[in-house]
Amino acid sequence: MKRLLKQSAFCLFLLVSGCSTPIKDVRNIQQPLDQNLLAKSTANSDVNSNVSYATRVVQQVGPAVVRIDSTRIVAISPNPVIERFFPGQLPTQEEVQDGLGSGFITTTNGLIFTNAHVVADADKVTVLLKDGRSFQGEVVGADSVTDVAVVKIEAAELPVVKLGNSDNLMPGEPAIAIGNPLGLDNSVTQGIISATQRSVAALGVPAERVDFIQTDAAINPGNSGGPLLNAQGEVIGMNTAIIEGAQGLGFAIPINTAQRIAEQLIEKGRVDHPYIGIQMAQLSPELREKINQSNVGITITQDRGIIILGVVRNSPASRAKMRPGDIIESINNVAIQDIKQVQQQVEATNIGETMQITINRDGSRQQITLQPEALPTK
Repeated sequence: MKRLLKQSAFCLFLLVSGCSTPIKDVRNIQQPLDQNLLAKSTANSDVNSNVSYATRVVQQVGPAVVRIDSTRIVAISPNPVIERFFPGQLPTQEEVQDGLGSGFITTTNGLIFTNAHVVADADKVTVLLKDGRSFQGEVVGADSVTDVAVVKIEAAELPVVKLGNSDNLMPGEPAIAIGNPLGLDNSVTQGIISATQRSVAALGVPAERVDFIQTDAAINPGNSGGPLLNAQGEVIGMNTAIIEGAQGLGFAIPINTAQRIAEQLIEKGRVDHPYIGIQMAQLSPELREKINQSNVGITITQDRGIIILGVVRNSPASRAKMRPGDIIESINNVAIQDIKQVQQQVEATNIGETMQITINRDGSRQQITLQPEALPTK
């Protein structure tokens, strides 16, 4: 499970770039109805309905949630102190590292969605089903930018999840997380959707292109890659991150994003993210004052907008003659108010397609035309 630490800086490189607690099963007792009992039952119908919906969802989806164990061999450098006396003469040691995560089966023949960090650089992947069966997993592809991966096991007639729609989620909706936190297989937690479109920049992970779903359903290490579900038992997100030291703050990749990335991984084993290569920040009176008082040779006259602070060498933005101090006003005729909109417009443009960017440079409006390239791997 990733732990996210808040950062104070707001600039980002645009990569524009077992044991769950069982829920008691309340069954009808075949005896004459007591009117007082009936009235009490009616008064508590909301509580009972909440329990029954959670139980129903777990029974429906639980068999399709898997545990993923990964093993990787890591080279360990010799002791640096001893290495000083025997340079190049000490053998490199190897260490076996074990990883634990979750995933969910999306096809009856064994395609599984999980987090990229669960299986990254793994030498061996083992998938354990709820019914006790174990399979060797093959990593079809993993995308570290969005933290989505696809694993394949050789099996047939497997239980599968139903994928929902994460575009229309609203805060306050019920949310259920199923996974293997801390190695406790098939654990279930319940809560609500706390927020949607949570900016990754605010969470201190500017390299990832995901607007998270925030939930207070308990998520812990080992939940990574497991499903976040709605009241209908549909997967609406992939649990992926927590903020270290906080409680009730879990984050999931929207399932529409995860599915889009997974489809590319299945098709070609990789994902090509559009990239233009700029560093930018949200303008404010304080930032304007800092820039104007610095010795960078830029004078800013406005308090709002998205200012370019840096341009990556040999990037599409560099070849299009964009430069620090330019203020982005619109992209493809869409007015730009915040950094997220810039990222969304770049992400919506296919690699090689033309982008029209309107900038304000020293008080003069100019048109910039460029074509995004694939995000460099390094």
